[in-house]
Amino acid sequence: MNTNNFFEELWKQYTTKTPSAQKIKTLFETEGNIIYNDHIAIRTFNDKRVNIDILEKPFLAMGYKPMGEYHFETKKLYAKHFEHETDTEAPKIFISELLLEHFSETLQSTVKNILGQVDQEQFEDEDLILKGRVWDSISYETYETLLEESEYAAWMYVNGFCSNHFTVDVNKLKTFDSLNEVNEFLKANGFKMNTSGGEIKGSPEVLLEQSSILADAIEIAFEEKKEKITTCYYEFSYRHPQDDGTLFKGFIADSADKIFESTDMGLQKSS
Repeated sequence: MNTNNFFEELWKQYTTKTPSAQKIKTLFETEGNIIYNDHIAIRTFNDKRVNIDILEKPFLAMGYKPMGEYHFETKKLYAKHFEHETDTEAPKIFISELLLEHFSETLQSTVKNILGQVDQEQFEDEDLILKGRVWDSISYETYETLLEESEYAAWMYVNGFCSNHFTVDVNKLKTFDSLNEVNEFLKANGFKMNTSGGEIKGSPEVLLEQSSILADAIEIAFEEKKEKITTCYYEFSYRHPQDDGTLFKGFIADSADKIFESTDMGLQKSS
């Protein structure tokens, strides 16, 4: 699969889970904008079968290279971001992994068992992140057990391998001059923002401002019953120039930490 087809398929699967993203993209286009994607984010576990070293492979083959590392102590995550070596228009890739060894034996064994259900050859496929949930059935009891310790782990159990968000490059929008204008436009059109840490995470001082809508929630068929669970969300980023005049390309861990919470069921219920 070539690069364009890969990203087109990733977007197609993402918008199936996240209809709000397609609606927002269409709204921006109706206003006269062309949408550019700043970055795509992917979640996984640090189990050697599915860790960052595995999920980065198709991107390295496409010409991406690792650029930055990030640590999230509270959520017990590690992440890397990647940029294309020659294509400056290519979206950045942000891959995070849950550090299983920092959790209880119960969570560790649960994740090990979940991954153990799968035909292990699937984890070697270059298109793993296009496969979604590769384990057959899911239990609401297991979901709740994971949720007690980690919203991230519970989300992975339900959603599997996919892009958990795409990101609008606000710098390239023609009809909006700031992230605040984008947020007001979204709210006026009925979308709920992630307000954890404020609607705008970051600042001009740290060279990056980010916001996101709350993740869509869709009905998931568990073994015991059907429940609405969060899927994915749309993010918006505005980058500021560095001293040399070029736009900042990295990420701010404190801001990303709050962006992660866009999938939090607690935020859904309180909004």
